[in-house]
Amino acid sequence: MSKKHFAIFIFLLFLVLNSTAQGSVKQMNSLNKGPKLVVGIVIDQMRWDYLYRFSELYGSNGFNRLVRKGFSCDNTLIPYMPTYTAPGHTCIYTGSVPAIHGIVGNNWYDKATNRTIYCAEDLTAKTVGTESGAGKMSPRNMWTTSITDELKLSNNFQSKVIGIALKDRGAIFPAGHSANAAYWYDNGKWITSNYYMNDLPNWVKQQNAKDLPSFYMSKDWNTLLPLASYHLSTSDDQPYETPIKGEKSVTFPHMTSQMNTDKYESFKYTPYAASYTFDFAKSAIENEKLGAGKVTDFLAISISSTDYIGHSFGPNSIEAEDAYLRLDKDIAGFLQYLDNTLGKDSYLIFLTADHGVTQVPAFLNQHKIPGGTFLDLAIFNELNQSIEVEFGIKKSVLSVQNYQVYLNKEEIILQQKNVEEITQKIISLLKNKAYINNAVKTEAIELASLPELQKKMFVNGFNPKRSGDIVFTTLSGFLEGSNKGTSHGAWNPYDSHIPLLFFGWNVQQGNTYRETYMTDISATIAAMLKIQMPSGNVGKVITEAMKVRKND
Repeated sequence: MSKKHFAIFIFLLFLVLNSTAQGSVKQMNSLNKGPKLVVGIVIDQMRWDYLYRFSELYGSNGFNRLVRKGFSCDNTLIPYMPTYTAPGHTCIYTGSVPAIHGIVGNNWYDKATNRTIYCAEDLTAKTVGTESGAGKMSPRNMWTTSITDELKLSNNFQSKVIGIALKDRGAIFPAGHSANAAYWYDNGKWITSNYYMNDLPNWVKQQNAKDLPSFYMSKDWNTLLPLASYHLSTSDDQPYETPIKGEKSVTFPHMTSQMNTDKYESFKYTPYAASYTFDFAKSAIENEKLGAGKVTDFLAISISSTDYIGHSFGPNSIEAEDAYLRLDKDIAGFLQYLDNTLGKDSYLIFLTADHGVTQVPAFLNQHKIPGGTFLDLAIFNELNQSIEVEFGIKKSVLSVQNYQVYLNKEEIILQQKNVEEITQKIISLLKNKAYINNAVKTEAIELASLPELQKKMFVNGFNPKRSGDIVFTTLSGFLEGSNKGTSHGAWNPYDSHIPLLFFGWNVQQGNTYRETYMTDISATIAAMLKIQMPSGNVGKVITEAMKVRKND
């Protein structure tokens, strides 16, 4: 090689190395700076298998884009029971469990006030946005910080945090204690609580003035694809499905345009409510300038309509399948909006669910699979009657809910009866029921003869201040409720196996089948953002989901 050619070679090599180095520095600086916006998307009642069951019918830019370009944790489990909406959302954002964060169910019996209380209720709060009492809510019943709180703490509260969901509990607990706002749905409008503000921002008032629910409901809900395309679902007309309020039929098309009296309530049971939620999320990003500042902001979105539809029609219904095909289009549109507004790889998304769902028991029975229903109220009445007959004590049981029995210990002691003897009698009565597999004292779960998985979930779900005195578990396929529709709450995989996807900034493409947990989500986001984990966190970082940074 001549000196001239060697000099040219060295010069070209320098240009290549310099360009590569600059690109690497630029990428590292981008990763170290942090994303403009973190978006948490919780799909209420989404079973893990929906990601793949409908994948061939999904488009390429919604769920499939998240799976293809992101990181999927395909064996993510809920580590406690009962598996309900409020503890699910709380667990995701706190990285904790009910034993620590205190949200043991959507409702629980409060022994101090002798009544059942709602998870987000706050009698000191006032509604902002309507005249109803639907805004008397706050996160005060949650005992730990959330990842959204920790983000604000990390930079002296410069980050903006907003929670959005049809359900108040789906907006409030994810947004955390220190949120700028949490908005939820009430009778056709987005509302909030004076915990956050004393008046709605003008942009929210303008959104409400558009009356978008009426616009959406003016279009009847028909299937997105030809009806024959829904070969993964049960045929349309099933006796165990529950009609949308204001409608007698359970078949397509659902005549939403003819619903007047209950229009705003019925709206929640249509896929249009998911589109409405994403519409509002886009408005929040635009008007609050989320992702436009010097620090990372956080938007917590929960899609509630999937839960309402799933409860009414079941996971094997055409309604559920159609709702997810439409949701896929909503997600694709939202991702495109983020690309255009913030720029690709400038935002970080995680998508998960608060719980799964049981197949409709009557559907299972049609196919010779075990399943059935029971009523908490029936158990409550039977236990009280049996204890009164044998021990002469009225109202020995205060409540039956969340797969738990709350005893009236004060009354039992006042009547000079033996609490332990009555506890064991109730356990015996529960075990004698054909659909109950086991029942144990909650304070003695660690000593009970239970499979380790169940024991772990019971322990994590037990909170001495808010849980009952006895916990029971049912046979597979059995749920609390009527003979129509379905529900969730059990330890079984159909209720506890959820999707978990990470996408965007600092996310490594790929997937894992190792066991991960709902509690790991906040720990992973905290590691990515280099901030403190929430105060009650018990989860671990999912390191495989993160790109390796040279300075780590």
